[in-house]
Amino acid sequence: MSAGNLSDSDGSRKNHNNKISYYTNSMAILIEIIEGNITAVDTEAIVNAANNEFWMGSGVAGAIKAAGGDYIEKEAVAKGPVMPGEAVFSTAGSLPYKVIIHAAVMGQDLKTNARLISKSTIASLNIAEELKIKSIAFPAFGTGVGGFPMQACAFNMINAVHEYGKHAKYIEKVLFCLFDSFERALFQNYLDELENR
Repeated sequence: MSAGNLSDSDGSRKNHNNKISYYTNSMAILIEIIEGNITAVDTEAIVNAANNEFWMGSGVAGAIKAAGGDYIEKEAVAKGPVMPGEAVFSTAGSLPYKVIIHAAVMGQDLKTNARLISKSTIASLNIAEELKIKSIAFPAFGTGVGGFPMQACAFNMINAVHEYGKHAKYIEKVLFCLFDSFERALFQNYLDELENR
């Protein structure tokens, strides 16, 4: 299915690893919202919410490292440091993905903001396009140790993907993988609002 051939829909729901997921396909890029483990999603690439030196501690980064192996961190660190808002990619270790994209959502102060979240989302999408990745999964950037509000994160990340989809050639699906039903609902509510404009 090509990005240009996605048909209009009011949104659907399906079961994904015993979790209910919600998706919509009336945009240029299919956007799907799920609750679950990002290391178990069915996409070609996943994104790590990183610091700008790419050491992988707790949260999403720790889960990816635990599931895929230490080499992921070593390879990412070798490509840093970068400016916050930029991104790099590594191999996926023992995980079944083509690549892992590491988005520098914050610097060494572990603080982020709306501009960095939008910028690092776009930087990740740029890498996916360059590598001709068709599907990619994101966590909620900056909402863990970065302390960024979940609702504002949904606003910035979904808007970034929506705008990017107007020009994407290869990306067909973006999946947002959230930790719990509350986070999933916030993302879905904003996506529904955007769809209904």
